[in-house]
Amino acid sequence: MARSLGLDIGNRRIGVAVSDALKMIARPLGVIDRKTEKAIERVMQFVAQQQIDELIVGLPFNADGSKGEQATRVETFVEQLRPQLHVPIHFCDERYSTLDARAIMHGQKRNRQTEPDDAIAAAVILQRVLDERRAHDVDDD
Repeated sequence: MARSLGLDIGNRRIGVAVSDALKMIARPLGVIDRKTEKAIERVMQFVAQQQIDELIVGLPFNADGSKGEQATRVETFVEQLRPQLHVPIHFCDERYSTLDARAIMHGQKRNRQTEPDDAIAAAVILQRVLDERRAHDVDDD
């Protein structure tokens, strides 16, 4: 079965998360360093390696629901990715996902080095979509 891939796209890093085959649970998969890695190529590698059938991308709306500069940057990246990607791309409101990720990380034992929260934020974004779909499916029954 195919899986969903979640992305939390930032200026320096892209957090990556993947669902299980049943699309019930999201888990952090890794971080792409945009300064040292070719981001589009790395996303394509994740898509191939994980047998992805859809991409969920966090779109950073402002607190008032409007699109800001960062949302435009994310959309630009996705438009560069789209021609190479042969799976549907869905956007998800990612407001407060980094705060949720930091709350999750606060409860975990940490190494001395600060670990980036980007992959966990990507998992939060992807999990929101998976949960929303399940709730919608239950409502339809």
